[in-house]
Amino acid sequence: MSDVLTVIELGGVLAVIAGLVFARKAYPAVYWVLIGLPLSVVRLMATYGSTMDACGLTVQPSRLRAVAVRAITRREVRPVPPRRGLLRPTSTGLRVRLRLAPGQEPADVAAASERLRHAWGVHAVHVVSIKPGVVELRLVGFDVLRSVRMPRRVERDFLAVSVALREDATAFVRDYRTVPHQLVLGATLSGKSMFLRNLLTGLAAQPVAIVGIDCKRGVELAPFAPRLSALATEPSEAAALLPVLVKEMEDRYDLINAHQGGGPGAPDAEITSDIWGLPEDVRPAPIVLFVDEVAELFLVATRKDEDRRDEMVTQLIRLAQLGRAAGIYLEVSGQRFGAELGKGATMLRAQLTGRVCHRVNDEASAKMALGDIAPEAVYVAAAIAPDLPGLAVVGDSSGGWTRIRTPYLSLSDAATLCRGTAELIPDVPALKPFQPYAPPSLVATPVPLTKPRPATG
Repeated sequence: MSDVLTVIELGGVLAVIAGLVFARKAYPAVYWVLIGLPLSVVRLMATYGSTMDACGLTVQPSRLRAVAVRAITRREVRPVPPRRGLLRPTSTGLRVRLRLAPGQEPADVAAASERLRHAWGVHAVHVVSIKPGVVELRLVGFDVLRSVRMPRRVERDFLAVSVALREDATAFVRDYRTVPHQLVLGATLSGKSMFLRNLLTGLAAQPVAIVGIDCKRGVELAPFAPRLSALATEPSEAAALLPVLVKEMEDRYDLINAHQGGGPGAPDAEITSDIWGLPEDVRPAPIVLFVDEVAELFLVATRKDEDRRDEMVTQLIRLAQLGRAAGIYLEVSGQRFGAELGKGATMLRAQLTGRVCHRVNDEASAKMALGDIAPEAVYVAAAIAPDLPGLAVVGDSSGGWTRIRTPYLSLSDAATLCRGTAELIPDVPALKPFQPYAPPSLVATPVPLTKPRPATG
């Protein structure tokens, strides 16, 4: 009888172990909350001092503390780790703030992040500087980019769209007021279109004029026609649309100049160098220009096409250089973007502050996107696997970079969202001739905005 009970108990233990292994693979968030989080908290609390010492993050105590230790305990004075704040568990990891000792900097902690990850048994450790002398350790319990679930609470602001999930489990927000122009690169089936789809539907819920140039006969942007203020589906149409945007930009500069206040006694509130300082009743609506497959604008077959190409590229460069103050922003995408496209390509790329690089076909393409702003991110982008569509490396001119992944959003759901926000199209008279035709059956009654499906397959 005892042998039978032993076998049953052993079977139960094996079943529990098998269930935990299955849960860790199939339901990592549940496994983290039930098993991973308690274990990591115990490891961190028990080994904090020794781990910091092994990572070289301890410093000699102050003289006052050293004298107190010798007088009270008569023990040897040992180096002390950074002061630790309260542990704050999350659904994806753990956060804790550290107060750095004099002489330490955030880079010292960031350099030890890989060793901290192994010591505390978590998937990743990210270091974020909060204020001078204080950093936050963001421990991530599992690979949050494997199955994307966007945070429930995201700060919303005008011209800011929560478009993807960062590898530290926070939302990647595309803020046009901070990064006015962006380049998005990616090979076929890399998830580039999904990124633009999420970005466009996020903007559709705001009173923003959305303009599209899609020289693939409009197959990418035409489904969003009810929400677009203008759409060009051929190079000839783009050649007619771009001068109108440049003229609109110049008119907006004239408007800014007219409201800058005439004399030296004009109040500061009336002096501005961009549209955001204008009175709200005269401020024009911002314009976001989406250029899909920018290489199609550079390809030429005849001498006449070459002249048209040069003119379009010059206009795009002008918009990139001067458009921010006029409230005109660029979102340029393609599979490759380098000097081989032709004259003006590298000059245009230099004006695109933000960079997003999905999976590419060669390392040279990754260098085109990230090599001039974050060279160390090039190899990360070149190593993106084909089985993770939507995974990308994002960076900007500050040199910072991180990995992100876009949540899945079907084309039909995106088109429905755009139809439901068609009434938000702002009035920009110059773009009326280019507004795409939307059949009455496609302009539906406004529908409540729904969140994208929060999983990437």
